[in-house]
Amino acid sequence: MVKQSNFPFTAPSSICLFPYHGGAEHNIPVVISKISKEQKAELSGLLFIGDGILQINGINVRNYRHEEVVQVLRNAGEEVTLTVSFLKKTPAFLKLPLCEDCTCVPSDQSSGTSSPLCDSGLHLNYHPNNTDTLSCSSWPTSPGLRWEKRWVDLRLIPLLHSRLSQYIPGTDICRQNAFQVIAVDGVCSGVIQCLTSEDCLDWLQAIAANISNLTKHNIKKINRNFPVNQQIIYMGWVDEREQDSLQDRMYTPKFLALRGSSLFKFSAPPVTTWDWTRAEKSFTVYEIMCKILKDSDLLDQRKNCFSLQTESGEDMFFSVELECELTLWEKAFQTATFLEVERIQCKTYACIMESHLMGLTIDFSMGFICFDAASKAVLWRYKFSQLKGSSDDGKSKIKFLFQNQDTKLIEAKELEFSNLFAVLHCIHSFFAAKVACLDPLYVGSQGAAAAAVASAPAPATCAAGTGKIKYST
Repeated sequence: MVKQSNFPFTAPSSICLFPYHGGAEHNIPVVISKISKEQKAELSGLLFIGDGILQINGINVRNYRHEEVVQVLRNAGEEVTLTVSFLKKTPAFLKLPLCEDCTCVPSDQSSGTSSPLCDSGLHLNYHPNNTDTLSCSSWPTSPGLRWEKRWVDLRLIPLLHSRLSQYIPGTDICRQNAFQVIAVDGVCSGVIQCLTSEDCLDWLQAIAANISNLTKHNIKKINRNFPVNQQIIYMGWVDEREQDSLQDRMYTPKFLALRGSSLFKFSAPPVTTWDWTRAEKSFTVYEIMCKILKDSDLLDQRKNCFSLQTESGEDMFFSVELECELTLWEKAFQTATFLEVERIQCKTYACIMESHLMGLTIDFSMGFICFDAASKAVLWRYKFSQLKGSSDDGKSKIKFLFQNQDTKLIEAKELEFSNLFAVLHCIHSFFAAKVACLDPLYVGSQGAAAAAVASAPAPATCAAGTGKIKYST
């Protein structure tokens, strides 16, 4: 990036060029190493530490030696025009301490000013009690100076309910080693470009971890206002794939929340209690099916995807940014379903069998119970273990194949439902919960998860200092 800084200032008193910071002898332009405080060069906002000087009043000094650049700058007069470029890569010697044979004397005498090194972010700071005029040769050994790391905030983004995006908005095209952070109020970081994929992944994981910790902390605070059967298990951003492939925008950000027996889909995070009543859609967790998509099942270039089939049979596709976020969602959905099945214990659906109105109860303890809707008389019952197979027509009918415990013969029972997919998903949820109960480690983890949602303290890593992302130079 090349820029021009055209304004009146006295060059020798406004900027400082340390001898070992560039020049033809080092194969790089001479680097601005210090900008005096409250001088016109700093107040202009056009010059920065680390800028390499390319031209002075139109004179090309890119290949000048350091002392030649200093001489040109001293003779430039009061009206100075600099053409500069920030050096992205600088030799290692720029990070070394000041050499003792430096004869450059800083022009300002002020205490409390700083002299930052352009590429390392390190500053040579005057001690508050040291007001003496210091020459460069005295800086390395002066007790009044110390190395210090300083950051200048360019933008501050609250991470609570913010989201990450590696993809070009609305598409399945992933940026190369780049991402952006979007705050809940829409403030965007802009595209952050990393040098390597490893650096990019490190940043993504670090930011995602902070967002997750802040979300967990916020969930615990919100849950204080909700009864036990309405506790929040999960909240987070996803990208939903649009059903209409003709639209230019293939993906739209959505906010999902698992609370009590329901899955909520929002266009923005719920902040007030009233917001929970204004969700775009809500579904009963044990009446929907969640599937984590394998690489062979992906619909496009988006990775870390899952699908949800609703009680009406509608398929929805979502993606998250990181694999750890996909794992978090999967565990949260399993937990929400397990806890809800454990809470309700049974669910009854109206059905028709042989032209008679019936009721089918799926009972967590007893299995399948079919009864006459009018007389409530039980016609048949089977345990979960007796179900040997089933099939459906994709519209309304389910054929169950049960094994008679006495005769060991297979008995077929065909029932017709008005809400076929809700029944199928409910049976799947009860079966999954039943199988999970056979795994003591799983049951223990779900109990711990439920207790954590209700009463656990905030994570130790969720400190105030991790609540925002800063842009700094």
